[in-house]
Amino acid sequence: MLDNAPVALRHPRLRAQFEITAASVTGFRAALDGLDFTEIHTPKIVGSATESGANVFGIDYFGQSAYLAQSPQFFKQALVGVFERVYEVGPVFRAEPHDTARHLAQYTSLDAELGYITDHREVMAVLRQAIAGMLASVAERAGQAVALLEAEIPEVPDEIPAIHFVDAQELLAKHTAEDPRGEPDLAPAHERWLSEWAMRTYGSEFLYVTGYPMVKRPFYTHPDPARPASSNSFDLLFRGLELVTGGQRLHRYSDYVSALAARGEDVQTYQDYLAVFAHGMPPHGGFAIGLERWTARLLGVSNIRQTTLFPRDLHRLNP
Repeated sequence: MLDNAPVALRHPRLRAQFEITAASVTGFRAALDGLDFTEIHTPKIVGSATESGANVFGIDYFGQSAYLAQSPQFFKQALVGVFERVYEVGPVFRAEPHDTARHLAQYTSLDAELGYITDHREVMAVLRQAIAGMLASVAERAGQAVALLEAEIPEVPDEIPAIHFVDAQELLAKHTAEDPRGEPDLAPAHERWLSEWAMRTYGSEFLYVTGYPMVKRPFYTHPDPARPASSNSFDLLFRGLELVTGGQRLHRYSDYVSALAARGEDVQTYQDYLAVFAHGMPPHGGFAIGLERWTARLLGVSNIRQTTLFPRDLHRLNP
């Protein structure tokens, strides 16, 4: 099907998946437009590989070295200083040598960033509204596709349940055969167990895990003032898989300089980025949803390539 996608996608069941994807994007835009966000469009060719230097695609840009953008992260943060609330729907590129059913080299990211927040919980509340808007749009605009695929559309609780990372590890140590306490991240099996626990405990197919260790989060992540080893960040689990990552960002210039120094990074490499904060920025945060992963979880599809138009992965460049 992937090799012959231009013809294969004419099948009603294959086409239906992408009708649901399209409706999801419409709902995302509508929800954030209703919350006074401004849609932005940022460059996908960048001059420095600052967010994660080893996992980028390098290109020749008129004789200069350039890279395909891994994320609009730096741009959307800068534009919080302009618009206060921004979002973008666009491609991102990851040169990570993953060969799994959940990774792609190019995917569509639904990004949002908002300013004048108290902490990451306000970002989580906005994400909840975005997810609810996406599902409402799927029901309204792609009802026939949902029926054809016999998809089970979840309900979004008024408040999505949340558990701190440390408490999640305690639960896993107590109720499973594994003891992940002290590990800096959750394994896929842990995400599945926690999702099942959330369904049993709260009747929710969504669960926030908050307070991931700072060592596993990007340098721009804001630490928890009460527990500096933990971050004001979160993942949203949906049906056993991490769907969204987000959190509060640092917003003071001096904090960025300290954070980069602590990681052995050269501040000069980030000069353009840091200039934004030298001129003052509000407390802010944001999130990113992988569109193809969203559709796969929504439809119960096991391989993300099935919910990707013309996928690009470790092996595939055609059609």
